Amino acid sequence: MVKVEDYEVPENLYYHKEYLWASVENGKVKIGMTDFAQKQLHDIVYVELPSVGDSITQNEPFGTLESVKAVSDFVAPVSGTIEAVNEELESKPELLNEDPYGEGWVLIVAPTNLDAELKEILNFDAAVEWHKELAKEG
Repeated sequence: MVKVEDYEVPENLYYHKEYLWASVENGKVKIGMTDFAQKQLHDIVYVELPSVGDSITQNEPFGTLESVKAVSDFVAPVSGTIEAVNEELESKPELLNEDPYGEGWVLIVAPTNLDAELKEILNFDAAVEWHKELAKEG
């Protein structure tokens, strides 16, 4: 784990510039929101997610979240079929703020084009540099 300013950037994850992370585990991809995003949005009060069996497409919206500051889309870091949805977020959307890399995960997907799509998003080293840029803009 690296801290860039006040933002946590865990290793072994991929990062999408729409502020989601992707973790490859046993051929599946777990997706969640970055620490940077949850701190920018402040208190998250509502989450709307797709259903198990639905498909998501890289760079396309797949759900929404509402915070005290804004309504935002979740944008897919990779394409695939949804195998699990963190249903706890429906009743406890604040998990995205409290534990964005743990209990606040969003989806697990069976990827359809993983190797090619991982090349289109940021690896850890690139994500650290990106977070440094975000922190400067900040």
